[in-house]
Amino acid sequence: MRSLHDVPAPAKLNLFLHITGRRADGYHLLESVFMLIDWHDTLHLELRDDGRISREDLSGMALPADDLIVRAARALQQATGCGKGAHIGVEKRIPAQAGMGGGSSDAASTLIALNRLWDLHLPRRELQRIALGLGADVPFFLCGTSAWVAGIGEQITALEGAALPPPQRFAVIKPGAGLETQKIFGAPDLERDSAHATIADFVADHYGFGRNDLQPVAERLQPEVKNAIDWLRSSGLHARMTGSGSAVFAPMTHDIDVHKAPGTWNIKVCNNLATHPIRDWVPDEKF
Repeated sequence: MRSLHDVPAPAKLNLFLHITGRRADGYHLLESVFMLIDWHDTLHLELRDDGRISREDLSGMALPADDLIVRAARALQQATGCGKGAHIGVEKRIPAQAGMGGGSSDAASTLIALNRLWDLHLPRRELQRIALGLGADVPFFLCGTSAWVAGIGEQITALEGAALPPPQRFAVIKPGAGLETQKIFGAPDLERDSAHATIADFVADHYGFGRNDLQPVAERLQPEVKNAIDWLRSSGLHARMTGSGSAVFAPMTHDIDVHKAPGTWNIKVCNNLATHPIRDWVPDEKF
């Protein structure tokens, strides 16, 4: 039986996140840089000849019956007419409601791995087209590298050369409590009128540029977000929230004792990734 084991699904950090407007249909317009880090889930896939998609939790976390992994597999079947199936085991490590894209990354790695396991040979752009129907963050994880993201998340520009964030360690904290994306974006006091930025603005200060416009609302809704940021700042680090969850991060410009953090926090020292670990499984294209 053909199989693919130890398939990584890395998390992401939003180095900044600006809300520049809101469309008539309620979707928010944003500008951000998404960066991959080495905090990851792991997938294990086995070929099924009966066309069924089954999913198994390997980490003790409660997973919904129809999560993004299952939806991604079925979307790929529908888009290609493929009659093959798969049994997918998932080891969850990326915290939920963290703003780190764990579910979206799982979906993207599922598409990449099944594209290989099922011998479909779809190019990157086609996988991204399928991914867009699964969620705004999923196409980014198929990009294969850090990216400038705009619009409602569908405008993706891969960063190269001087624009690519340099190697760096990060302290990443996920407080015990999570945050629901809808509550943040639905808050009446959310600022939605940030001025447009450019990649050149970001390149001038990769890890100090901009802010997360969702952070003030998140701190009000979940005080643990502010507590985690204040703890990192008290250690002399420049901290902010990532995405629309409760996780926060800071570039580690110097060592800190992470063992002094409150025991209810999930804290990890991570490195950024220049490229997705399985980027080469899909033919590379320019964006």
